[in-house]
Amino acid sequence: MTTKLSLATLTDVAKTAGVPAYGREDLKAGIVHFGVGNFHRAHQAVYLDDLFNLGLDHDWAIIGAGVLPSDAAMRAKLEGQDFLTTVVEQDNNRSGARVTGAMTGYLAPGNAAATIAQLTDPAIRIVSLTITEGGYFINPASGHFDPSHPAIAADAANPADPKTVFGLILAGLKARRDKDIPPYTVMSCDNIPGNGEVTHAAVSGLARLSDPDLADWIDGNVAFPNGMVDRITPATGAREISIVADDYEIDDQWPVFCEEFKQWVLEDNFPEGRPELEKVGVQFVPDVAPYEHMKIRILNGGHAAIAYPAALLDIHFVHEAMEDADIRAFLSKLEREEIIPVIPPVPDTDLNDYFALIERRFSNPKIADTIPRLAQDGSNRQPKFILPSTADRLARGEDVTGLALVSALWCHYLAGTTDSGKPIPLNDPNADRIQAAASAAKDNPQAFLALDDIFGAVAQSDLFQQRFANALTSLQRDGTRETLKRYLGSSLSN
Repeated sequence: MTTKLSLATLTDVAKTAGVPAYGREDLKAGIVHFGVGNFHRAHQAVYLDDLFNLGLDHDWAIIGAGVLPSDAAMRAKLEGQDFLTTVVEQDNNRSGARVTGAMTGYLAPGNAAATIAQLTDPAIRIVSLTITEGGYFINPASGHFDPSHPAIAADAANPADPKTVFGLILAGLKARRDKDIPPYTVMSCDNIPGNGEVTHAAVSGLARLSDPDLADWIDGNVAFPNGMVDRITPATGAREISIVADDYEIDDQWPVFCEEFKQWVLEDNFPEGRPELEKVGVQFVPDVAPYEHMKIRILNGGHAAIAYPAALLDIHFVHEAMEDADIRAFLSKLEREEIIPVIPPVPDTDLNDYFALIERRFSNPKIADTIPRLAQDGSNRQPKFILPSTADRLARGEDVTGLALVSALWCHYLAGTTDSGKPIPLNDPNADRIQAAASAAKDNPQAFLALDDIFGAVAQSDLFQQRFANALTSLQRDGTRETLKRYLGSSLSN
């Protein structure tokens, strides 16, 4: 028999899961968070829950905020259980559930006036966001904010009724400036190099389209700290809901599963104050960039590297991909020979030891992270996780056989069928355009590299063109398995 998760049932829930040591009545909101997805609930919300459980900083609770239609569905699920979340942490040797209560409310998507009013509240001193890598209106090839995007142009034309996250953040900052309320700090929690700088560019860039004076004020007064976040968090589905019900006797409409490991490295730039997150393991450092490079290129780049060969070989789970000898060896050779050598040093960190940790994390069978999750949104992920390493090696005059193979695997995957002939459902905002280019590449490999907004200057390299064409031809002629073996035998570039 299950117990429906709510504030009123926490005593019963405590029989099988950890529950907050604080009362909801003890909390006051200090943070508005855009993008209340699984990662936020397994990461930032968990750190705050840990802090609140120590009896500290109860004035830093979270109010969620939505923009997309999918946010409305999440809001309805969480509202039905008093904004509580069951978080199941799974290591190779143990599993455990806890209920977090750091969120006190959730603003309805589509109600700009209510969201702006909340952002204007002086008690809100941080606005945070996890909106995925594709949510920042970045031109993939240039890496810069794209002011011509239709959604940005629409908000610039009607700043009083914004529809984007950045339009809402901007409207809140304008209201605070006009009322002489100190601005909140804007904190990105997404996997983007220099995520604070990228967020600054989006907010200030949008302001400059309609109110240059406001843009200047933002540039001079608003903090956008950089940060690196890390915790493998798969998608929730019927399986996860059933496990929480069967193993922990909790009826949670949208629980979160994650690995035990978590990491958060932050630049300490919070003029209006911040929670004492260092008390619960957050690292505050003067420069986040080395940690970002390490994590994004080794972990996220590693995910991108194994996603497509695994998908093409009909492998569903990440740990199953790591059990495949060819895929695991491909990842190791790629990381140790091409990715790790171009990563700048990280304080007190051995990069090879860090990669060994990543291998163990990818191999965790209890997480049940899926290959389809890793393979989605490649048009946003490849330029951030793979191509920067490619560009760095080319700039140093070094070979890119493995990295070009990753790009070729992505192209071959986009052709739409696995090696066994099964159809591949694509999940990418640019699916039609990139799939057309992948289809054209069957006859002309350079047709795929003509996606200038993705490949940029990398596609102009004769060496990259040659390595990509060799890999794609091998994949098309001999299949994924044989091509991986050819790479592992150092004969793919011949």
